[in-house]
Amino acid sequence: AAQRKAFTALSTKTATRLLATNARANPDSQNLNTIDALLLIGGGVPLRVGEDVIGAIGVGGAGGAEQDEGCALKAIAEVLPVPAR
Repeated sequence: AAQRKAFTALSTKTATRLLATNARANPDSQNLNTIDALLLIGGGVPLRVGEDVIGAIGVGGAGGAEQDEGCALKAIAEVLPVPAR
């Protein structure tokens, strides 16, 4: 699941939890869950440098979508720290 979450976040340039929320709220997007390659469950987060998406990370098994996303965000913060201003 983690691999599909990362793929979904990378290909859509959107965190999977936000994508899932938007798909449920927007009738025109509800069919996204029928695309086999996408996984609309929290835990996939795009890696950004500035405005560019350079990759994505997917986490599964942390205890739910919110926890998976939290783990992904913590990992990103370790690898791509926010520059000091």
